[in-house]
Amino acid sequence: MVHVDVDPPADGRIRLAAELAARFHATLIGASAWEPRPPLTYGGVVVDPKITEDMLQGISARLDRVGEHFRALVGCNQPVEWRSAIDSPTEFVTREARAADLLIVGRDRIIGDSSRSLDPGAVLLKAGRPMLVVPPDIPLLMAERIVIGWKDTREARRAVRDSLPLLREAANVTIAEIAEPEDRDQSRLRINDIGQYLTRHQVKSAKPAISNATGSVADELLRVAGEQKADLIVAGGYGHNRLGEWLFGGVTEELFQGSPVCCLLSH
Repeated sequence: MVHVDVDPPADGRIRLAAELAARFHATLIGASAWEPRPPLTYGGVVVDPKITEDMLQGISARLDRVGEHFRALVGCNQPVEWRSAIDSPTEFVTREARAADLLIVGRDRIIGDSSRSLDPGAVLLKAGRPMLVVPPDIPLLMAERIVIGWKDTREARRAVRDSLPLLREAANVTIAEIAEPEDRDQSRLRINDIGQYLTRHQVKSAKPAISNATGSVADELLRVAGEQKADLIVAGGYGHNRLGEWLFGGVTEELFQGSPVCCLLSH
């Protein structure tokens, strides 16, 4: 399932999702929603007009046009569905995620505008599905070189399991744990376990990479991905409280904001 923005267009993300679905012989579901803003009052005076039937019809017509554009981009050579609603994009995609194996969303959102903008962090927390976060202007994901950002948490374990179809197809897989110097021996044991797990699941080439935790974990993970020329990072999402990540920084939020490559995250 790919989230399709009402505006601006999400053509690159749609093309990426279509190619990925075709590669795995999957149905591609496009999902889009637009929630009209409630009337805004200030000092007892209505500033924004009330939601009218004409307004709702206009939103519905716009969503229909977005769906037509989506179908035209994907083409007629693969199975495709379109789902739309006059609803919160975040709540709609979270609810419809029951029909999908993987959610594909954009990285950026319009702060303060939940009527047309999806909040990827909220969807990741609530949908119960792995999420592929696509930076702007990336129209293709080959996933030939993948970096697994390992931490011994339930979220990272789920991410590795959820990404097995892509890992099996990859030419190079690097398992990276950002460890404190005193934890390097235990880190090697953990990474060895993950490497054996992947081998048992027909992942052809997996190698370890242990980095010192000298700075931000996200920065170090992105450095490893750059060295490996990876186009996909696999990691657990929100191992800590999301509010804490907003306030104090965290790997998930930093990947949302700064990763130049796609990230597959599971919670």
